[in-house]
Amino acid sequence: MNKDFPEVRISKTITWLLRHGAKGEGLVMREDGYVQVHDLLANRRLKGQGLSWEMLKDIVEKDRKRRYALVFEGESWWIRANQGHSIKTVQMEMTPVLSVRDIPTGIAVHGTTLGSWQSIATQGLSRMKRNHIHLAQGLPGENVTSGMRKLSQVFIYINIEKAIEAGIKFYLSENGVVLSTGDEDGILKPEFFEKIVDAKGELLLS
Repeated sequence: MNKDFPEVRISKTITWLLRHGAKGEGLVMREDGYVQVHDLLANRRLKGQGLSWEMLKDIVEKDRKRRYALVFEGESWWIRANQGHSIKTVQMEMTPVLSVRDIPTGIAVHGTTLGSWQSIATQGLSRMKRNHIHLAQGLPGENVTSGMRKLSQVFIYINIEKAIEAGIKFYLSENGVVLSTGDEDGILKPEFFEKIVDAKGELLLS
């Protein structure tokens, strides 16, 4: 049984379409990740959920994680997801992080589950099917906009300076998420982990 409110279900569908499913659903996406709003509203998955232009604007405006960007260009409205894409053709404009000082909070941390931590501890963080590894600028509840799931149980702090010195690239998305392509295999290896803490704030590894 799906217990999500209708607005939450719609938002999840929008996010999936803009991050992963556009091509399979016949949505034309620009290289910067934008699709035309009228094409999105006409998508069968969203039409079936009763999404209107007014509802879409409301979802975008109220999204606390600032997942979406909505712009008016060339007499049309366009929308995109600000990060999280697995669509390889998407080339987002991002701000390069050349030093930890380029991150407003000075923090880059990845939240995960205890189960996932077991493999991450030895193999590192992987971007998997996404274009980037996602890192937040702080923990949930610390006025952090986005970049981490609230149900995370283990928090992996990254030594940004050490990773940059090793040639790892980092960027800031439009909504403040720290993104990394990882190494040539899409991995942030454990050697770049600065410290690991659990949900109680207890140090697991340093």
